[in-house]
Amino acid sequence: MASKRQQESGAEKRKKKRKRDETQVSLAGSMLKYVQGGSQGQDEPSSSSAIPGHQPPAIVDPATIPSQEEQEPSTTSSGTVPYTSTTESPVTERLSESDTVETCVPPSTDPALWPAHIVDADRVEIVRRGPFNVSSDFNFPKGPDGRAFHTSLKFKILPNGEKVHRSWLVYSPQNNAVFCFACKLFSVKDIKLSTEGFSDWSNINIRLRGHECSQDHIQCMLKWRELDTRLKKSMAIDQQELTLLEAERKKWREILKRLLSITLSLASRNLSFRGSSDRLYEPDNGNFLKEVELMATYDLVMANHLANIKDEGSHTHYLSPETQNELIQIISSETFRAIVKQIQLAKYFSIILDCTPDVSHTEQMSVIVRIVCFQAQPDIKEYFLGYINVEQTTGLNLSNVVLDKLKELGIPFENCRGQAYDNGANMKGKKQGVQARLLQLNPRALFVPCGAHTMNLVIADAAKSSPDATGYFGYLQKLFNFFSSATQRWAILTKHVKLTLKSWSDVRWESRLQSVTAVRSQTKEVRDALLEAREAVSDAVAKVEAQVLAEEVASFRFLICSIVWCELLTITNQVNKLLQSSSMQLDVAVRLIDTAKSNLSKYRQSGFDEAVSAAKELCEALNIEPQLKEKKLRSTKRQFAYEAVDEPLHDALKKLEVTFFNCVVDSALMSLQERFETMNQVKEKYGVLLDFSKVNGMSKEDLKKHCTEVQKTLTDKGVADIDGPEMMQEIINLPQLPPQTSALEMLSFLHDNQLQEVYPNQWIALRIALTLPVTVASAERSFSKLKLIKTYLRSSMGQERLSGLAVISINGDVAQKLSYDDLIADFATRKCRRVPL
Repeated sequence: MASKRQQESGAEKRKKKRKRDETQVSLAGSMLKYVQGGSQGQDEPSSSSAIPGHQPPAIVDPATIPSQEEQEPSTTSSGTVPYTSTTESPVTERLSESDTVETCVPPSTDPALWPAHIVDADRVEIVRRGPFNVSSDFNFPKGPDGRAFHTSLKFKILPNGEKVHRSWLVYSPQNNAVFCFACKLFSVKDIKLSTEGFSDWSNINIRLRGHECSQDHIQCMLKWRELDTRLKKSMAIDQQELTLLEAERKKWREILKRLLSITLSLASRNLSFRGSSDRLYEPDNGNFLKEVELMATYDLVMANHLANIKDEGSHTHYLSPETQNELIQIISSETFRAIVKQIQLAKYFSIILDCTPDVSHTEQMSVIVRIVCFQAQPDIKEYFLGYINVEQTTGLNLSNVVLDKLKELGIPFENCRGQAYDNGANMKGKKQGVQARLLQLNPRALFVPCGAHTMNLVIADAAKSSPDATGYFGYLQKLFNFFSSATQRWAILTKHVKLTLKSWSDVRWESRLQSVTAVRSQTKEVRDALLEAREAVSDAVAKVEAQVLAEEVASFRFLICSIVWCELLTITNQVNKLLQSSSMQLDVAVRLIDTAKSNLSKYRQSGFDEAVSAAKELCEALNIEPQLKEKKLRSTKRQFAYEAVDEPLHDALKKLEVTFFNCVVDSALMSLQERFETMNQVKEKYGVLLDFSKVNGMSKEDLKKHCTEVQKTLTDKGVADIDGPEMMQEIINLPQLPPQTSALEMLSFLHDNQLQEVYPNQWIALRIALTLPVTVASAERSFSKLKLIKTYLRSSMGQERLSGLAVISINGDVAQKLSYDDLIADFATRKCRRVPL
């Protein structure tokens, strides 16, 4: 026997909808007859609308949710959710389902999208919200005649010069036209300002002046103001229904605030949202629903919400996977708006790019923008703009992708003043690289290679300059491999040492410092561990390997290499750490590199003798002879040449100094000079702005030359950011400052003393100079977030969701300051909702 149908058929739903539409048309305009009676339209909320109660939280039994996939929730072929039996109460409703439930659907904010016959419920809601104003940064499109709407049209200038705000004038982005708010709601006449909108911008002033003086417009304004006053003073005839509607609205806004808080909390901690089940009160339903359940335990609003879902009192819940994605997108969009607003206030910016493959073998490009923002104090900020999936990593494609991203966000590339990438050929190539292509479009966007990557290359060059250096790191890796290949050996190692051995990477030379330090500070302990491991292992090969490593670790040559490399890596690592700061300035970076050169030059003079002395002390502790063993190599026949043959070194210690120490230190010094040449050239283009110590004692002609160079650097197509001669005079009139004053300190001095108008050219030039990036460390750090967000178990995550979660997580300081009211308003206006918001 067929079971009784538990859902209405499509024909029955259409019949009900037809009756509601007929009732709405027959009652249109009844709200205006305040004296005769109130509205009884079907679209008004009934007096039985649910109001949040104040009883203790009800005990909610496990409710069910249809299972979804992580990225694209599945639906039936008809686009709706498969029916859930009454034995398990559904607690999530598909947002893709047709809006057949008799609930309030708020009208759009755009008057062009309002229906021709506005029912009373919609009219009341529109009047309560008031006229919609487009954002201040909206770019009004031009018409066929090249004219466009301007915000000055929203004001009427009186003969005495005073301005009167035209609150009734509403712009429609949909039709690129203006409407009369009052006439659209209350007028029965067929005019353009109340039907399709007026878009004849050449005659807009005449039309507006004529309209605002018309009798029909004045009567509509009076009706609008009267209804607005009654709603604000709670004097409307259907006040009971409006009170219920307002209570329902407050309830849903409170629910959404909690859901937004949960979304923000999970996204900022890089946690997954969904599990293998999408049903409430199941052990594997994911973090989002678990947070909802936890909040319902202690929060009355969420407890009542879940109880209402369990009792099937509501078909709307906003817990579905689609809504989760929508909440993520809303928060990330609002974060983008806040960041773009900061960029527009700062005007000048620089871009930082880097690429890496993710867990699904997709190339992801991270886009970072660096600006100087002014809140309480001038501060350098680097904001993450999302990941972009790039199919080709050529210079042409990468440059087009980043330009499209900036255009999408409304950030003009003309205001870009710097660019920083790693040392890849597709990025820094002088002809086909990204920096070369962007320089062709904007010559003022100077390229600065990444200082951290360059410092790594400096040490890499030094390590390859000597066979002893290369062999030393090979032995370090062998030590780590020997102990880490078996748990028994690792246990022996941890018994002897406090700092375990570390592996090293070709990319991150900081790991080499950790590997060297572990052996340098625990040489005796590592040797003892090797000797014990030799006796403990049963494999003959492992025994021989342990014996060889123990002899090498205790050798005089190995001890000298450990001491030298530990000192060299310490000097460069200090600079490398500081260069990775997001607030690092170009002038400070150049000063740090010069300091590193100076320290290496000093170490070149006496470093080897100090290393030999320290190695002899270690030999005494190890009870071994401090002697170098000669390594005899096969000699090769030398062909005739005009150069004289180098006299062979018979002293093994002197030979080690020449072939190892001098080669390594000289190679590092030479690489520092050559690889940071581009950074020095950029610094020289900004002259005294990045080195105020040169101002004292500088002649007026030299100062004029420096300022002219800065003006030339900041000029494109005849348009300059500053005036060189004026800036020269401003620098001459500067008060006496400390010689080592940095560019940021100078900018802070001008800001704190409100001297922007006294030194305008210097104010602009300093802001531009501080936007110049030094490293791409921020992009590298964003890849760490990428590995936390898109894991193996979440590898099917879509690009939009991935980028949205990363924007919230990386720009957490911006996302945490967002207004929940703005987020809910965005949620309500994205599409028609089933509940009042």
